[in-house]
Amino acid sequence: MGNEQYTPQLQDNDTINIRAEIEKYLIHWKWFALGIFVALIGAFIYLRYSTPKYSASTTILIKNDKKGGLSEELAAFEDLGIVGGSSKNIDNEIEIIKSRKLIKDVILNLKLNISYLTEGRIKQSEVYTNTPIIFKQLDSISESFYETDTIFNVEILSNDEFHLKDIEHNIISKNTFNEVISSDKLGSFKIEKTSEFTKEKTGDNIKISITPLNKIIDALQEKITISPISKKSSVLRLTLESVVKEKAEDVLDELVRQYNLDAIDDKKQVSQRTSDFIASRLKSVAKELGRLDDDVETFKDKNNITDIQSEAQLTLQTNTENRKKLIEASTELSLAKSLNKELDNNDYLPANLGVSDQNIGNSINEYNQLLAQLKRLEKTAGAKNTVLIDVQENINSLRSSLKRSLQNTVNSLQIKVNNLQREASRFDTKISSIPTQEREFLDIARQQEIIAGLYSYLLKKKEETAISLTATAVPNAKIIDKAYGSDIPVSPKRKIIYLAALLLGLIFPFIIIYIRDLLDTKIHTRKDIEDLTSIPFLGDIPHSETKEKIVINAGARSSTAEAFRLIRTNLDFMLPANDAQRAKTIFITSTTSGEGKSFLSINLAASLSLSGKRVILVGMDLRAPKITEYLEIPDRKGITNFITNNSITLDSLKFSIDEVPNLDIIASGAIPPNPAELLMSTRIDEVFTELKEQYDYIIIDTAPVSLVTDTLLIAKHADLVLYVSRANYLDKRMLVIPESLYKDKKLPNLAIVLNDTNIKRGYGYGYGYGYGYGYGTNYDEVKPWYKRIF
Repeated sequence: MGNEQYTPQLQDNDTINIRAEIEKYLIHWKWFALGIFVALIGAFIYLRYSTPKYSASTTILIKNDKKGGLSEELAAFEDLGIVGGSSKNIDNEIEIIKSRKLIKDVILNLKLNISYLTEGRIKQSEVYTNTPIIFKQLDSISESFYETDTIFNVEILSNDEFHLKDIEHNIISKNTFNEVISSDKLGSFKIEKTSEFTKEKTGDNIKISITPLNKIIDALQEKITISPISKKSSVLRLTLESVVKEKAEDVLDELVRQYNLDAIDDKKQVSQRTSDFIASRLKSVAKELGRLDDDVETFKDKNNITDIQSEAQLTLQTNTENRKKLIEASTELSLAKSLNKELDNNDYLPANLGVSDQNIGNSINEYNQLLAQLKRLEKTAGAKNTVLIDVQENINSLRSSLKRSLQNTVNSLQIKVNNLQREASRFDTKISSIPTQEREFLDIARQQEIIAGLYSYLLKKKEETAISLTATAVPNAKIIDKAYGSDIPVSPKRKIIYLAALLLGLIFPFIIIYIRDLLDTKIHTRKDIEDLTSIPFLGDIPHSETKEKIVINAGARSSTAEAFRLIRTNLDFMLPANDAQRAKTIFITSTTSGEGKSFLSINLAASLSLSGKRVILVGMDLRAPKITEYLEIPDRKGITNFITNNSITLDSLKFSIDEVPNLDIIASGAIPPNPAELLMSTRIDEVFTELKEQYDYIIIDTAPVSLVTDTLLIAKHADLVLYVSRANYLDKRMLVIPESLYKDKKLPNLAIVLNDTNIKRGYGYGYGYGYGYGYGTNYDEVKPWYKRIF
């Protein structure tokens, strides 16, 4: 029921007071200041003890790329056909540079799987170039060593000795530098001093960490970034972040070096294959040429021939041109057959051997380039890689095409040779008159000339191939800028960290205050009451900073005293004005106990008495009498005794206090077992009748309305009911009780007073607790120091 009536009140309030929302946070400026201070201190500590990271980068130009063109170093040998301009896919080159093989070579050369660290008071730092000692493996390094994951410590004792400790700093052994040490995990090794070792290093502890090779490869592959400078450029930028700037620079430089070595090795394979093929052919042709030379010598010796007959000269001159053509066709036919056989080996083909068909020469160069690309991709890509499969398919297609072209060339040359041989036979017929010896000699000489021509041609190609082997040693990547790292760390960024800390210092208090307000159901301000009820608001009473029970007197100028004077003035607007001479009865009640009924009752009565009025304060909270307890005086007879004992008069029950001598007070008396029945007694009517004849104002301290019906039983005697609600104490949902009483007119002339507001945080706004209910204690005396500050 309470929630059903409470919710519509909230829904009716659809406007936002921007200033009030801002002030709600500004009044907590100390919390924001503390949040910013703590966040900045935290940021300072984080920056002080965090390990900075540095970024190093290098730029390289990929040569022979379709965007970069043929390198100047190789342009001089372009006519040889072996180093012709090729096109490189930049994305493929990036994958090759980041391949596990190249990174593994970098790690092995720089020994990156072994790191040295020094321990500080808070953190440990890696030493790279300035390590005073190094770990040196003595055994032949096996694969098991590169799978080792271990950490041990070296404590330097003196210039010659050190303690070998495990990761828990337990001493394993005492050793000397350069002493051979045996270990199950690491095999034989020794610890050597470096040029950085000094006497000041005595007492230092160096932690040596050995990390598995694959783990280092994975880490570097993830950390190294490679990207083109622009879409139309073949210039690549390699970047690496590391806690040691020099280490990052060395890794990038070594990676570029390994990439060039790998590319040079690939280029040499084609030229080396051509050189091996030419050497093999030279050996075979030289043997054939030697055999023909022996035949000539044997023939001349046998037939005593020293010179060619003059009559044969004319025929030979006529046959010269035909013999040249036959030699060229035979030579080319032999090369074409050899290339056709070599094609079945699935290896690099000899390039630029003089085949007349230019398309075949271009196809051979393209075949070798694709084969080189396939072998490079096989190092980094899997068998199902789409790029590798495409290259393999291109090679198979080109091999089939090349085989058909070579076969066609062989057939064409064979026809041409046959035709030339028939022409030679025709000339042989013309010289049939030449002696048999001369004709036999011409046959031998003709074969000798053919083989000699082939031998000369192969010697020329051997020199060209030797030149190309030297040319292919040029690096594939030109270094534009060597690796360089700035001394300014890239992380953590000080300005960003401090800015984030500043924002967090503001956001966290804001979130806490926002959540606290979101979950807060207490009333705090006059606006809370006005938004949730339609009951007239009489005034609010600020928190009293004094220890006095009665805060108002003739000379009091505190905000609390002024608030009571304001309420005293507002009473004239609420009380009936038709009978100015009649005594006014004011009931004071609340929702629950602890909201300051007794405080309000006594001080309101004191305020009225100071105005020259005759005032009496009567305690009618029979269940929990608070007036005598609040005033710290002994319990005495009161209303309960008057109702139950006809012999007791009201005058005998009255008393006064020194603080307000003109104020009469009647206590509640003893706590009865049946307070509701007593309040229904006719003696209650006698109390009000008699008091109204003697006083101008009758202040009645009644019981809370949410717990018992005592107040409702005597409400008919009230001219005004002051409903006390305590700030930061009463749940907003409890306001449905006075709202219901007001609408049902169960309490006449009802008005609300908000008690214990905090004027330091703006009029009617803020929190804070005042006195302890019924005891008059100052809450500031019992609050913790941090709550008194904040």
